[in-house]
Amino acid sequence: MKRILCLLADGFEETEAIATVDVLRRAGCFVDLVSMNSTPMVTSSHQIRLIADRIWNPELRDYDLLFLPGGQPGTNNLSSDPRVLGMVQYFHTQGKWVTAICAAPAVLAKAGILKGKKVTSYPTEKQAELFKDSIYLQESVVVDGNIITSRGVGTVLPFAYALVDALGLDSEPLKTAMLFGL
Repeated sequence: MKRILCLLADGFEETEAIATVDVLRRAGCFVDLVSMNSTPMVTSSHQIRLIADRIWNPELRDYDLLFLPGGQPGTNNLSSDPRVLGMVQYFHTQGKWVTAICAAPAVLAKAGILKGKKVTSYPTEKQAELFKDSIYLQESVVVDGNIITSRGVGTVLPFAYALVDALGLDSEPLKTAMLFGL
């Protein structure tokens, strides 16, 4: 069974987090929602409270894929947390999947793993500076090596299906069951 680590900080974008986790669990993956707070309670950017499966622990490394949802101030909270940056770097150096949507690719840039890589994110006037060492594309989902990025809430299902496929699973039955593309 494929194992996914989803890091949540206060201010995360709820649709990006929950819809992606839902698709991954429908695909048969084990997903741990991990609070970066000192308690399991995490509050989304639109004030929805979620109880994470676990609280941050530095031993959380036995996963196939790291997933960072976007949202503000969630992305800023992730980006300013050295534990998150270290985890991004660890997953990348181990050749494991590192994935981010919306504003969260900025965390990958801050962790220093996007140099020369193709990337996308939520469009912002800061993207030229954030991704100056990257090849920025205005595509819904971008895969480059072990890094997958996406643009935002409107691209969450294609992003989630890309994660399923990257893990060697088949997203087609999910797309059919979820009436995707009709």
